[in-house]
Amino acid sequence: MKIVVCIKQVPSTEARVQMDPIKGTLIREGVESVVNPFDEYAIEEGIRLKERYGGEVTVISMGPPQAKEALKTALAMGADKAVLLSDRAFAGSDTLATAYTLSLGIKKLGDIDIVICGKQATDGDTAQVGPGLAQRLNLRQITYVSKIREINLKNRKITAERLIESGTQVVSTALPALITVVKDINQPRIPNIFSIKKATRAEIPVWGMQDLGGDPKDFGFDGSPTQVVRIFTPPPRQGGEIIQGEVPEAVAKLIEALTSRNIINL
Repeated sequence: MKIVVCIKQVPSTEARVQMDPIKGTLIREGVESVVNPFDEYAIEEGIRLKERYGGEVTVISMGPPQAKEALKTALAMGADKAVLLSDRAFAGSDTLATAYTLSLGIKKLGDIDIVICGKQATDGDTAQVGPGLAQRLNLRQITYVSKIREINLKNRKITAERLIESGTQVVSTALPALITVVKDINQPRIPNIFSIKKATRAEIPVWGMQDLGGDPKDFGFDGSPTQVVRIFTPPPRQGGEIIQGEVPEAVAKLIEALTSRNIINL
């Protein structure tokens, strides 16, 4: 089985991240970066599927040269191959342009059985790239997967459980397919020292726009219809009001306060 896992390098939650006021993008240079936490679950699930059904796991990422470190983390965990999509032409990509670029990279890898993505990236929180990638690749998709029940390679079918607001939904679809996973799906493994050393020495191929082909106007800023109009820091919250007293009296005061501010209408 040929498995592709898409990952992203994001700023560490402990890093002090700044925004470019002109371009409206994150300033990533000099900022401590890590593998997007949700993507760690995607990597782990890809490796588990390989261990269960056989095959190979290729991890792919789009980003600056430093994103190789995220790919090496995936190799240390147990992925077989890694590819970085990196080119100045990719800078400023929104989710649409990102999905376009990743789709070209995956097509270049050849026939695949399953693509796995984390449900969203912590620096954008849009959850759009996975579904957008499925659309670009013309793949069936199952989002918010919490468990893969079975992959039947003979019948080319995957059955999975996905989280919905009211509980869990069981979905089956034909392969090849794309899934996005949530953190409930597994517990990512910690690489051992030997795997880390081996991954550190790994040579990771880098594919640019010329390698991928495609239309130059669909990459980066040019291919991104999403425009950041303004960046600003929200004003600090004002102090709230504490309502005291016995429960019936406090409830009456709360209702009065909410209705006077048009928060509720009775």
